[in-house]
Amino acid sequence: MKFILPLLFPGVLGATLYLAGDSTMAANGGGSGTDGWGEYITDISISVTNKAIGGRSARSYTREGRFDEIASVLQEGDYVVIEFGHNDGGSLSTDNGRTDCPGTGSETCETEYDGVSETVLTFPAYIENAAQSFIDKGAKVLVSSQTPNNVWETGEYAYSASRFVEYAQIAAETAGVDYVDHGAYVAARYEALGADAVNAFYPNDHTHTSPEGAAVVAEAFLKAVVCADVALKDVLTSTDFEGECL
Repeated sequence: MKFILPLLFPGVLGATLYLAGDSTMAANGGGSGTDGWGEYITDISISVTNKAIGGRSARSYTREGRFDEIASVLQEGDYVVIEFGHNDGGSLSTDNGRTDCPGTGSETCETEYDGVSETVLTFPAYIENAAQSFIDKGAKVLVSSQTPNNVWETGEYAYSASRFVEYAQIAAETAGVDYVDHGAYVAARYEALGADAVNAFYPNDHTHTSPEGAAVVAEAFLKAVVCADVALKDVLTSTDFEGECL
């Protein structure tokens, strides 16, 4: 096994990695028998604080002040990973409080949710705004694409990235922060593992993983970090993860 030491630049010692996401990242995010991948980040030299919450989108996480909560405690040299997409679709005509405004830029939509008028932004805009608030505190930001649903659900391997994967990349490029295609790395790992192993990772539905599945999804994230050579790689204690670079 190969090991690397974290680079000793200012802010690394005592730094924290914050995770912002939905149930696929959150502890016990999908109910009994499931767990989110954020609970299984290993081989890292800094502490990890998982702030993912089930059922959230980039919009609802913003509206509830959860990005602001992370920004309020950030220290220079901390890291933040942002990963949303599973709950960001839908239609504002029947607003569930999570759906984003269509588009990839500065488009806005007007809606009323829970009796309150709201100006809704696009998915990339919510991510870009959050990233900028973290950058302003001296943090290093990584935008990650959403995890896939069970790619073996039909009995044959099939993976097609949702539009929010592209939107996440657009957000990262516009904000000038790091990006990894977590979804593609999970899908590739799942293809290699095969139907029987992967189907066993989904005890309740096709979205939320068992602890064993969550560990695989977490390792795929770390593989993406290593292969993309992004800043978070500097605080990993290993670069030896299953799979190939895409």
